Amino acid sequence: MRIVIAEDDALLREGLALLLRAESLEVVATAENPGAFLDAVDAEEPDVAIVDVRMPPTHTDEGITAAVEARRRRPELAVLVLSAYVEQAFATDLLAQGTARLGYLLKERVGRVEEFLDALHRVADGGTAIDPEVVAQLLTRTRPDARLGRLSPRERDVLALMAEGLGNTAIAERLVVSDGAVHKHIRNIFAKLDLAPTDRTDRRVAAVLHYLEDARRRD
Repeated sequence: MRIVIAEDDALLREGLALLLRAESLEVVATAENPGAFLDAVDAEEPDVAIVDVRMPPTHTDEGITAAVEARRRRPELAVLVLSAYVEQAFATDLLAQGTARLGYLLKERVGRVEEFLDALHRVADGGTAIDPEVVAQLLTRTRPDARLGRLSPRERDVLALMAEGLGNTAIAERLVVSDGAVHKHIRNIFAKLDLAPTDRTDRRVAAVLHYLEDARRRD
């Protein structure tokens, strides 16, 4: 796995590089600003980019903008975005661009090495990793709309874990239920959200996007 890190905080940038190299992962470049990051993406052709949301010069959305541009240049690039705190609009905007090979984590998660590495590998393998705190805040800030209101408490639990990017087996382990029970809950979620039985992966993504976008509208 070839990794580029874009982070303007030198201590965190070098700390991340040391952590990943200690795990026998290849950090091919680090960058302190969006321009240097995009140059590294072009030159090194990484598999994964770890990008801070807020970067110079204005420390607003330069990191997100650079990540989107990097994916435009290299569509197969996996991107794991780091943020100091929950920024709901950035999370949902990122997901709206497509959920494959995409992660959004709070920086505090880096200190929980096993969780951070799990998210990194999940994104590199083509999946999604959304910080549990992001999902929790979206849920607690809002009230369900008519369709989400149809879900049972357990189905909402399953959908929240789907929003984190967990697969069926991981959801079953988290909730201490069988894979079959999770499969049944997901079928019910699709039905109650009026998601037609076409491609199952697309329906899963659509359910998560509906959940997050609905939360954003009512924030």
